[in-house]
Amino acid sequence: MKQSYKLSVDKLKTLECSESDVHQLDAVQVDTHEYHVLRDAQPYQAEILQADFLQKTYTVSVNNNAYTVKISNTLDQLIQQMGFESGSAKHVNAVKAPMPGLIIEINVSVGQTVQENDPLLILSAMKMENSLLSPREGVIKSVSVAVGAAVDKGQLLIEFE
Repeated sequence: MKQSYKLSVDKLKTLECSESDVHQLDAVQVDTHEYHVLRDAQPYQAEILQADFLQKTYTVSVNNNAYTVKISNTLDQLIQQMGFESGSAKHVNAVKAPMPGLIIEINVSVGQTVQENDPLLILSAMKMENSLLSPREGVIKSVSVAVGAAVDKGQLLIEFE
């Protein structure tokens, strides 16, 4: 199966290209992250400024103009068409009690913005203190418990907007 690619440039323009399009580029590496590219007899100086291989996102300078490029291959496009997102951010909207216990500290309030891995609250269970961390970046929509409350496994503790 021939590979095809979809390139999103600065989230404004989308380009599609095939393996043969890629092979038609005349690119010569001149330094670690720098390339000299000829396309349709036009010369381009290209440099990779940043690369996120997991997200397939790159910041590239072409003739001193910077662009953010996201590359999707055939599989990525198929996964997106099916309604899934490969490597997407976590979309957890609620934190529930992982075990029965007692809430001994709450570190967030409604409306507060938190980052991934920020401490949300401390749950005491089986003589141990368990710090529950934020599973994602977001804004706290509601805190359903209070300090001193006994909670059951699976009980809603915190909701995100």
